[in-house]
Amino acid sequence: MDLTNLIGRELLLSDLLTEYTESDLSGCTFRPAFHSAKRRAQCNRCGSFSKLTEIYPCICGNNCIYCRYCIQLGKVRACDKLVTYEAADLFSKKPVPYLKWQGSLSEQQEKASKEIVLSIKEFTDRVVWAVTGAGKTEMLFKGISEALEAGKRVCVASPRIDVCLELAPRIQAAFPDIQTALLYGGEESVYIYTQLVIATTHQLLRFKEAFDVLIIDEIDAFPYYQNEGLYYASEKAVKKQSSTIYLTATPDTKLQRKIVKGQIEASILPARYHGYPLPVPKIIREKDIFSMSDISASKACRQILMLISRRQKFLLFIPTIRLMDSILPALRRFFSTTRFESVHAQDPFRKEKVESMRKGELQFLITTTILERGVTFKNIDVIVLAADHDVYTESALVQIAGRAGRSADYPEGKVTFYLEEWTRSSKGAVQQIRQMNRQAAKKGLLL
Repeated sequence: MDLTNLIGRELLLSDLLTEYTESDLSGCTFRPAFHSAKRRAQCNRCGSFSKLTEIYPCICGNNCIYCRYCIQLGKVRACDKLVTYEAADLFSKKPVPYLKWQGSLSEQQEKASKEIVLSIKEFTDRVVWAVTGAGKTEMLFKGISEALEAGKRVCVASPRIDVCLELAPRIQAAFPDIQTALLYGGEESVYIYTQLVIATTHQLLRFKEAFDVLIIDEIDAFPYYQNEGLYYASEKAVKKQSSTIYLTATPDTKLQRKIVKGQIEASILPARYHGYPLPVPKIIREKDIFSMSDISASKACRQILMLISRRQKFLLFIPTIRLMDSILPALRRFFSTTRFESVHAQDPFRKEKVESMRKGELQFLITTTILERGVTFKNIDVIVLAADHDVYTESALVQIAGRAGRSADYPEGKVTFYLEEWTRSSKGAVQQIRQMNRQAAKKGLLL
């Protein structure tokens, strides 16, 4: 029985028995789904703890503990086992260059690229702290190529499905001769064993000592940030000798302290690749637009009309689905002759709507924070309604502002925050953007 597709995977025995018999899996390694730790039961897939008294009637006929924290990937029961096929990777060293990308890097990108290559060669970890739109993906290409040519297995992971969907075609275009697996929740294609994997961070729970190189994009983003189960998964997914590259535009204080103390290597890029400064948000005071009886009287509505008249495309951020639903009927009535869509995390057509915006088929796209990061549209402005809402963290607002001005052809996109009062997050976001621009200017990185 060919077990190639199980190399580096860690899956539930109960799931595998739908395709294999136990004799087929005789060459695999089995371990309990749980083990006892600190008078609790610890899930061996995600590392989460359950009380020993939390038992429930089980399909095995007994009462069992099950893990509630990684249940979205299938229920881990105490009566089940985790199965791994421990075999050497089938990829050999090849001196031929896999990278077919023909673009060029800026001076700061080239420096970071060389540092990434060095970390991968030496099996060390590195943080790439780069402002939004710095061109992080392109900086990774030489490092990925170095790893693939050395016969190493590589995974590029992100917390967000939308980011994975954006990364996949760009990486596949750069490495057209390498078969790539794209893994995320809801994807129905059959998993195949490949040298290069692009996946959401939740998918890392299904791997064990699989990757020589793990690149995690947007480490400050939900649901990865401060998620102990996903931290456990990322550590479990790499081999004992490996390199992990962490990408972020907004590292938290704890990570910044580690960088300052030299506890982890870091590549810091305070400027975008095209040399233009980050757009600093314009602040406009406006009381809660969502309670207005006449939306046309709002300052935001007047700005939207002005942008439509100029044929300027834009993203309109609204903090929650509930608030989006409350204002959407009025927007549809008032802008009935303008083509636009709304999108949020539960939208089954979000992939298609984002692609329509990218193709220029929409005048604007209304979105929650689902599009705060990892997606790029050419020549767009950004409007944030209720930027003082508590759903907007400082890092989220920095990322949202970073959607504008990313393209070298349209580097001067405008960002507007509508708020009733300053918050720590909104003030911090503006200060952080200004600070990075000052650093970039001081280093002579701005045009």
